[in-house]
Amino acid sequence: MVRKTRIILFLFVFSSELLAQPIEPKQLAFNEFMRLVKKNHPVAKQAELQLELGEAYLQKSRGMFDPKVFSEISQKYFDDKQYYNLNNSGLKIPTWYGLEFGGGYERNEGVFLNPQNNVPNAGLWYAGASINIGQGLFIDERRAELNKAKIFVKSTQAERQLIYNELLYNAGQAYWEWFNAFHTLKIYEEALSLAEERFEAVKQNSKFGDVPLIDTVEASIQVQNRMLNYQQADLNYKNTTTLLSVYLWDEGIIPLEINENTIPLTLTMVEPLAVSGNLMAQLDSVTLTHPELAQYEFKLQQLQLDRRLKQEMIKPKLNLKYNAITAPVGNDVFADYNTNNYNWGLEFSMPLLLRKERGDLKIAQLKINETKLDFDSKKAAINYKAIAAMNELSTSFNQANLYAKTVKDYLQLLNGEKQKFEAGESSLFMVNARELGYINTQLKYIELIAKNQKARLTTDFALGILNAD
Repeated sequence: MVRKTRIILFLFVFSSELLAQPIEPKQLAFNEFMRLVKKNHPVAKQAELQLELGEAYLQKSRGMFDPKVFSEISQKYFDDKQYYNLNNSGLKIPTWYGLEFGGGYERNEGVFLNPQNNVPNAGLWYAGASINIGQGLFIDERRAELNKAKIFVKSTQAERQLIYNELLYNAGQAYWEWFNAFHTLKIYEEALSLAEERFEAVKQNSKFGDVPLIDTVEASIQVQNRMLNYQQADLNYKNTTTLLSVYLWDEGIIPLEINENTIPLTLTMVEPLAVSGNLMAQLDSVTLTHPELAQYEFKLQQLQLDRRLKQEMIKPKLNLKYNAITAPVGNDVFADYNTNNYNWGLEFSMPLLLRKERGDLKIAQLKINETKLDFDSKKAAINYKAIAAMNELSTSFNQANLYAKTVKDYLQLLNGEKQKFEAGESSLFMVNARELGYINTQLKYIELIAKNQKARLTTDFALGILNAD
């Protein structure tokens, strides 16, 4: 019984020790965070839908060239008589060059049938084609819409990249704000702990007369100031954590929250970034690769198609139609075929002043001119933003490297001041001043590291190449 009691007691103590062990923090790396955003965020899902939208428009425009089956029936009955019964069914096949093939079967009967609708008792088969010789010969609405749909497919690819560019930029900015807030909180947490320890030590030493009583007041003020800074840093960290959670989703459906044990990259894992040769190459080709400028190019192509179509509308309409006709003999459609049996038609029309057509053409040209001006303005703005972002990236890189040495120098000053204080050659005021300088340089270094990383994000965003891959 005693042995069992000891085993139970041992297991209880062992379990208590396991439960008391601190939970290891889980690190969320920047690249992993960006990958999750691109994979699961609803806006990322929306970006992928752009491609499907483009394909749907292309399918719709191709449908304008689909063959069509038709059937027309018209009957009239009055006073117990069948005045007429008109039946016409067939198939029409539009083609790319404004040429439309067709064929069908016509059968008509009735007491008061119009003579032009008279056909043999077995009906009449016909096959032929129609073509626009004037307006619509080189381009018509169907061909214009199909070409515009093909351009739109390319435009949706650029739109998809723009959506990703915006999403990943905002998400990346949120990550580095979180990174800054986390490490700032840790510094203030450590600074508060040191101030509290020093306050307790000074308070004990003042009781024995080793230090003036006034030093306890100064130590207490330091605790209060650092507590205030810590509370503000804690608030900033909570807010940036909440903002970061906005970008974390489970398959674009369920929003996720960041666990309190999740931490960003450590300072030692983040190196300052410089302007690379690859970025300079991207700047040289930004007018060719930026998705927003590409959209302007696609818009210009569509507007030029519109102008070409409006220009085509100035021509007169001249439509020619020809059908060979034959009456079937039994089951043989071509048994009685004769080249002299046919019908044909010619349709001509043209406005005398062409004011509408000329106005439409002028509007189309003005839209092109307006888009070109917008394109030039946007190109200059993108170039400026990219260069400004690179300048900030380069400057923040130099500043971060400079401040890395400044942090080490301030730490050396602080350690030296502590040694002098312990030897009675310095004062608490000087130690606090050195420590405050060291804290401020650490905070500035963290700020510069975050600024440098955000500058790289801004550069990639300005160049339109921001991607998590």
